[in-house]
Amino acid sequence: MAGITAKLYLMKIRWDIFCSVIDNFGDIGFCWRLARQLVKEHGLEVKLWVNDLATFSVIEPALDVEKEQQRMQGVEICFWDEDFVRVKPADVVIEAFACKLPDNYVLAMADLVQQPVWINLEYLSAEYWILDCHHLPSFHPYLPLTKYFFFPGFVAGTGGLLLEKDLLSNRVTFNNFSQDAFWQEMGLQSRRDGELYISLFHYDDAPIKDLLTACVISDVPVCIFIPQNLISDVISIFFGVNSPKVGQLLQSSNLRVCIIPFLDQKRYDQLLWACDINFVRGEDSFIRAQWSGRAFVWNIYPQAEKAHQDKLKAFLSLYTKSMSPEMAKSVFYLWQAWNGNGQLKNTWPNFVEHVAKLEEYNKRWIKQIISIGDLASNLIEFSRKDQI
Repeated sequence: MAGITAKLYLMKIRWDIFCSVIDNFGDIGFCWRLARQLVKEHGLEVKLWVNDLATFSVIEPALDVEKEQQRMQGVEICFWDEDFVRVKPADVVIEAFACKLPDNYVLAMADLVQQPVWINLEYLSAEYWILDCHHLPSFHPYLPLTKYFFFPGFVAGTGGLLLEKDLLSNRVTFNNFSQDAFWQEMGLQSRRDGELYISLFHYDDAPIKDLLTACVISDVPVCIFIPQNLISDVISIFFGVNSPKVGQLLQSSNLRVCIIPFLDQKRYDQLLWACDINFVRGEDSFIRAQWSGRAFVWNIYPQAEKAHQDKLKAFLSLYTKSMSPEMAKSVFYLWQAWNGNGQLKNTWPNFVEHVAKLEEYNKRWIKQIISIGDLASNLIEFSRKDQI
C-alpha cells in the first residue's frame, strides 16, 4: 500500500486552481499565495485560472492584464473567460470558494481514466459545524466524479491556514533590521513618544469617523496608515481636505493619518509586522494579521440576514478563550463596535491599554494554530489519501 501511495503522489504534480474574483482582493490574494507556495515549497506545477486580471494586477503590479497566459514566480497564470477552451484537467483541481468550474472542464475530468482529486476549497470559519463538513464528499449527479469539501480553520480537524515556511522568520528579520527604512519609504520620518502605529484596511460600512474621533481624544498619540484607494469622503471631511495624496500627513490633536500607496502582498505583510494594531478585513488580510503577532481588529464581510455575526462570535469565542476576563472584554467590545454593534469611542481606551499584553498573548495563539499544520501541506496530504 505504501508503494501505491507514493506512486499516486508522484502522479499528482499538476494542480489547477480556479479563482472567480467576486469583489475586493481576498479571493485572488488567497489563491495567489496558495499557488506560489505549492510551487516554491512543494515543487508542483500550478496553473491559476483567474476571471479578473485587472483586480489581480492591483496586488501584483508585475502582471500583464493584456496577456491571457503568462508565467510569474513559477505559476502559470491563465485568463478564465466565458468561452473556456477545453483543456486537459490537472491531477488536482481546486475550486476556490465554491466557484463554478466551466462545464467542458468538468466533462473533461469525467473522461479521464483516473479522475482528478476535485476539491472545493471553502471560506474560512471558526464555527464548529465545519468539523463535520471538512473532507465531506459530494457526488456528481450524473458523472463519475466526487468533489470534496475542504475547510480552512483554526483547530484540529480542519485544513489550517496558509503559512509559508519562512514567513515567521522573515518577520523577525524585518522587525530587527528593516523597519526604519520601511517607515522612511512610507513617508514617516519620526515617531512621537508613545505613539501607536495602526494600519487600516476596511469595508465601506466600517465606522471610520468613530475611530478617528476616538483617536483624536485619546491620551495616547496615534498614527494611522491608510492606502490611498481606501480614502473615503468621511476622512476628507474629517480633516477638511480634498483628495489627499500619497505621502500626505493629516493631523488633528493626538491623531495623525498618513496616506500610503496600495501595497503588494510582500510589502503589506511588512506593514502588518511594523504596526502596533492592524485593522483588517475579509479573509486574506485577517489571516496575515494573525501571523504578524500584533494586536488586530477584524472587519468581517457583511452577509445577508447577518450570518456574518455568527462567524464573528465564533472566532471571538475561540480566540479569547484563554485570555484574562479583562483582556477578552476589551477585544470583544471593540470588535463588536467596529462591526456596527456598539460605541467605538467607549471601547477604544480599554483596548489600547491591552495592546502590549495582546502581543504577548498572540505568541501563544500562533503556536496553537501552527500545531494543526499549514493549509498547503494539508491539501497535499489530503490529495495523497484520496483514491488510494
